[in-house]
Amino acid sequence: ELRALRNRAHRWVMEQVIDIRSELPFTLKGVDTDNGGEFINNVLLNYCKEHHITFTRGRPYRKNDNCFVEQKNDMAVRRTVGYYRFDTEEECEALQNVYTHLCPLLNFYYPSVRIIAKERIGSKVKKIYDEPKTPYMRLLESPSVDDEVKEELMARAKKLQIVKQKRSVDRAVAHLLRVYEKKKQQTLEF
Repeated sequence: ELRALRNRAHRWVMEQVIDIRSELPFTLKGVDTDNGGEFINNVLLNYCKEHHITFTRGRPYRKNDNCFVEQKNDMAVRRTVGYYRFDTEEECEALQNVYTHLCPLLNFYYPSVRIIAKERIGSKVKKIYDEPKTPYMRLLESPSVDDEVKEELMARAKKLQIVKQKRSVDRAVAHLLRVYEKKKQQTLEF
């Protein structure tokens, strides 16, 4: 799940974690973060302890600990909205609108692969991947997900249309970029 934050304040992170947790059709079991101060704080840690949510973070000075998260960040965020800095309230709302339409695409239609084994051959490492599946497909196949949750996910999937969803994302991105260009023009006028 993707959420736009107004800034790195603990308050906004906490608000979005609560929002994500309320929208998931299943129980949130863990939060895995990088080492940013917006995540590593007592407010989020205490919330996770209170609600029996496993809280993990990358090791200090080990930037590759979250390589899979960063890979998703590149694929999901950067390739969709670019590397611009969206820092106004209007941009934050427009970015959240993009994410609202993008998350169903990522979860129901865009497959990903998992590394299931690594094999060293001389000085090279050969990675073996499972077959590409969407997060939705992985949840349906999981024996630890209740049948009620699977039915709710199937009902959500039936309501979605990939072409319509992609067009919604494209319109939301176009709006976000218009808002960004408007901000740039106002900045240049000063």
